[in-house]
Amino acid sequence: MFDAAHSRITPKLVDSLYADAMRLADEARTYFDREGREDRMALDPLIRVGFSCESLKVTTRLMHVIAWLLNQRAVEAGEMSADDAARPERRLGEAPESETELLPLLPAAARRIVDASIDLHARVQRLDEGTGGDEPQPSPARSLLSRLQRSL
Repeated sequence: MFDAAHSRITPKLVDSLYADAMRLADEARTYFDREGREDRMALDPLIRVGFSCESLKVTTRLMHVIAWLLNQRAVEAGEMSADDAARPERRLGEAPESETELLPLLPAAARRIVDASIDLHARVQRLDEGTGGDEPQPSPARSLLSRLQRSL
């Protein structure tokens, strides 16, 4: 059941996404903790609070992604079963929504990091949704072929 869906997630894909996530986490930490301080201080106080909230949302998204990818690595290494990785508490955590009205008011570097974290989380979410414990949906073409064969 789960193994068939899980087979679409290759170690190479997991490693690539993990490298992307770690690179983005390092970039976000560097920007929000160091380089972005001047950008943040130049903002209106209310937007400054939004800037700080968005940095926390980026961190949350990335930590959910990294945790999910580490679970996939554990499955590949035989340290965890695919069924254990499919348990609800090991699934990808929900991403906090960014404030669409706020994003255009943030510095370009902050917007780029926020957008990259949203994109990465969405890509991993599509993988996670495909690895759930639900039965895979049957192919409409195979279904039709099966019906044709039964009618002969």
